Formats: sequence, structure tokens, C-alpha cells
Amino acid sequence: MLEDSILYLSSDEVVLACEEVDPIAAVREALVLHATGQVQLPAEAYLGWEPDGGGLARTINMPGLLEGELPVVGTKIINASTSNPDRDLPRASGVVILFDSVTARPQCVMDASHISALRTAAVSVLASRELLAQGATDAAILGAGPLARHHAMLIAQRLPQVRTCRIFDVRLERATELCAALTEVIAPQRITFEVAGTAREAVRGAGLVIPCTTTRHGYVERSWLEAGCVAVNVSLDDLCEDVLLGADRLYVDDWALVACDEHRLLGRLARAGRVAGPHAVAASNGTRTVTGTLGELILGKCESRSAPQEVCVVNPFGMAIEDLSLAHRVYQVARMRSMGVHLPR
Repeated sequence: MLEDSILYLSSDEVVLACEEVDPIAAVREALVLHATGQVQLPAEAYLGWEPDGGGLARTINMPGLLEGELPVVGTKIINASTSNPDRDLPRASGVVILFDSVTARPQCVMDASHISALRTAAVSVLASRELLAQGATDAAILGAGPLARHHAMLIAQRLPQVRTCRIFDVRLERATELCAALTEVIAPQRITFEVAGTAREAVRGAGLVIPCTTTRHGYVERSWLEAGCVAVNVSLDDLCEDVLLGADRLYVDDWALVACDEHRLLGRLARAGRVAGPHAVAASNGTRTVTGTLGELILGKCESRSAPQEVCVVNPFGMAIEDLSLAHRVYQVARMRSMGVHLPR
């Protein structure tokens, strides 16, 4: 019986279903519910190890619950190995599992790669729509992997004021291939994709900067950023300390997740007492305060850009509720279109 089965959606099926879903609407819903206290977002479970043959591997389990009109509950398990590209494998992979909100039984398992990348790009573009300075026409993407491609596609589709996007990768051929691929599917009259020779060349003059790399060491300095720039710190470690501390506005998605993280720069600055969370009383010792969360920004509950020359930094740690909101929409499309395979329990 179908009601006593678990629906499995492959990567191709997830991609197909996402064509009928608005990812920005999905993440916006999650961020608004988060800002209004209608979610449960436990701490992530992180396990890292060093596999035979070198590199670093990790698995992260990210459960979450969205209340709202129709409860959505589930978890994302996302794994990665830094040496996978050398094996011609994607660096990251995983699954999203949706649960029945009444019985708690698993009802759908779907490949997480496209969900994770698309919701990440959707958060970046949504934040950019809120903060991008008028007249900002140039974007820079650092890195040329799948996450960079998703960002470039969504920028082209949903940020019409951006007319040029420069892409840099430490492997120049990857940036060249990505620009060529993007130009094939997006009219050059809409947006021009250019290969940058260095990260600084890509960033110079850009009103929107989005690092999508795997680095663990900052290299984008405050002096690189144009006045009025929006920098979305997607990969969390590309921006140097002086960018996070010196930005005019600094936004996060969830302060507790950021502050508890032991691996990323903003979490380390928080534990060192150099950055305080939203609504904290400004200290006299130079501690900077986070301006607010993205949900608060969307709802007008925290300060937004107040001058065109302000540099705004978004540090989106990534919340499972965003993936679950998007995955639930994919599940609804799959059921409507009779997609996927029903697996017996």
C-alpha cells in the first residue's frame, strides 16, 4: 500500500520538481517563521574524520520543524569529503528526510544536493534584494563549482539590475568552463559572465560579492570591497576578520548556530567576545553587534541599509528549516506528478 511506503526521489527527480517551485518564496517563508518564533531548530550534530588517502570528511545532521499553516518536520544529512573532486565525485552529498508531523514516520527521502545548493543561492539572492544598493550592476562570484553555478543562475533570473558577473576560481579552467556554460543558457543581452584572473580582480568594483569556495582561510580584505557593496559570506571563511568587524551592517540567519560553531570565523569572534548577537547592548570595549537576522530584515524588525555607501555583510550559516521548506514543496510536486519510487518500509 502506498500509505505504508516511503517515497524516494532521485537527484534528477528533485531537479525536475524544483522547476515548478519558487525557491526564494520557500526560504522567505522559513526565515519569516524563524523571526516570529514559529520554528524549532536544534543544534547540529557534526562528525568529522580523516579518511584513508588524505583529505577531510564530515557528516552533519540538521533537524528542524516549521510550524506555520502546515507543519513541516524533517532533517537534512549532508556529507562532504575534500578529496572527492580528485575522485571525480561531488564534494558534498546527502539526503533530506521528511517526516509525517502526526505519526513522526518518515514519508519521503530525497537527494539533498540540489535542494541544498538551490536554497543556499535563494537565501543569498533574497538577502541581496533587500540590501543591494541602487545602481549596483556588477557581481563577483568566487569559486566555480555547483554552488557558484546555482548562484549565477538565480542572480540572472531574479536580480535584473545585475548586468555583469565576474567569476574567479583558483583553477582558471573551471571558471572559464562555467562562464561558457552559463552564456549558453542565459542570453548575453541579459547578463555578461566574465572570467577574472584573480579574486581581487573579480571583487574590484562589484556591488555584490558572493564567495562559494571551500577555503578555511580568509583572503577577501575590507580594502577590496567597493563602498556600498553587499558581501554574502556563503562559504563562511573567505572574508577576513576586518570585513566582519568593519562592515557597516552585519546580518546572520540564526545567531545561536553561528555563535556555537567552533570551526568558522564569526563563531570564533563571538566566543572571543569581539562580536555580540542581535539586540545585545553595545559594549564600550569595541565589541561589534550583529545588526539583525535575515528574517528580521525581511519583516522590517531591524535596521536595513541607511546610506548607499554602507558595506553590508550577510553571514548565512545555513538552517535546516530552509531546506525543509523547499523540500516540502518538492514533495508536493512529486506527489501531484506521480514522481519517485515508493519503497516498502
